[in-house]
Order: sequence, then structure tokens, then C-alpha cells
Amino acid sequence: MNAILIDDERANVENLQMLLQKHCPQVNILATANKVPDAIKMIEDCSPELVFLDIQMGEQTGFDVLRAISKRSFEVIFITAYDQYGIQAVKFAALDYLLKPIDIEELVAAVEKAVQKLDTQKQTSRLDFLLQQLMLPETSTSKIALPMQTETRYVSLADIVRCEADNTYTFFFLSDSERIMVSKPLKEYADLLKPSGFIRTHQSHLVNPVFVKSWLKEDGGLLLLASGEKIPISKPNREAVRQALQSV
Repeated sequence: MNAILIDDERANVENLQMLLQKHCPQVNILATANKVPDAIKMIEDCSPELVFLDIQMGEQTGFDVLRAISKRSFEVIFITAYDQYGIQAVKFAALDYLLKPIDIEELVAAVEKAVQKLDTQKQTSRLDFLLQQLMLPETSTSKIALPMQTETRYVSLADIVRCEADNTYTFFFLSDSERIMVSKPLKEYADLLKPSGFIRTHQSHLVNPVFVKSWLKEDGGLLLLASGEKIPISKPNREAVRQALQSV
């Protein structure tokens, strides 16, 4: 897999290069870049299959690189600090990212995933979706990318009734009765959807309050949804659920 490494700090590039050579021999490093214009030219000239892309690059960002590329037919693994601009959009687009300092196991896993899903159409759609999301205010996120086995679905948050955990998988239940399975844990989506008002009622349940009809006192507390489903409320979550519902 041919790759380009892009980071505005040379030391970070050298460290990533060393880690890849030692732990990911399937990655062939074609070139490295420290500035946005150089990165754009290298991608256009080299046509890589994989790009490691730093988000913050001085006064510009890695997103500026992507916007300037007309044919984004490559996998991207973002390199970022957790609180950097755009990280929420990256998550909503279901794209891979690594936190600095880079963890070796996470690096190996991200590269293996990139190798497995070298499907340019799928990746391009996610990158397009990411750039569209970045044009919106952070509080205006209206869709989320859900990576399924054979496709990536872009689902409106308003259509998600609830989410339910099944070990390391999450099931999304939509307002049209469709059910979507995603191979990511519920906690990841609970954290991601909390700013959009979704309520964690139980270790295994996340609910869109728009679809809550009432609070039932039976069995220690249940939420009755408009669909007629009853969702349990765990004792540690009761007060947080009550406050969240009062603010809807």
C-alpha cells in the first residue's frame, strides 16, 4: 500500500515513518510533506492509496488539503489531538484517526482496516460527507455515517429512534422500522450523540428524546416510546435521564 505522510512538524513525520517501517511493513512510504501546498502537489503527483493527514497544520488544516484535491480516491487516516477543530466531523463521517502521541496498536489496527477497505468509492463518499459537515456549525450536525458491511449509510439524526448495544456491536433503530448494525460499541455513539440530545438510559440503551412518550414507573423505571417499545432506565442513570427529559 503506497502512502504519503503529511504533518507540519518534521519530528512527527520522522516518528510516524519509523513506526510504520517497524510495525507496518505493508506500507510503502512514497513521500512526506510539511506544508499544505507541498502535500497537495505530492498527492496529485504520486496518486497514493493511503494518506496520513495531520489536521492542524499551522494556520491551515489537513481539510484544506482534501478540499484542493479533485479526485480523492485514497484512504485517509487523520492524525490529531483530541480537542482539535474538526474531530467531531471526522467521527460523524466514520473516518479513522489517531491521537498524538501515536499508539502502536492503534496504528497497526488503522492500517489493517485501510488495507481491508480499499474501496475508493466508499472512502470518497465519506470524505465528501466530511467536507460537507465541516461547512456547518458544530451544533448543526444533522447526519451521521454508519459503516455497514457492504456500504456506508448516511442517516439523519432525526430518524434515529434509539440505539442498543450487543457486545461490541450497536444496532440503530430508525423511525421507518429499519434496523442497522454497526461494528462499533455503543459508548462511542453515546459520546458522539450526547451533544445532539441523545440520552443514555442504560448501559445497553441510547434514546432520542423526541420519540419518548412517557416515563413508566414499573420495573424501577422505563421509557415508553411512541412505537410502544419500553426502554429500561438503570438506577445510576435515573436522575440524568429525568433532567435530560425536562430540558427537551
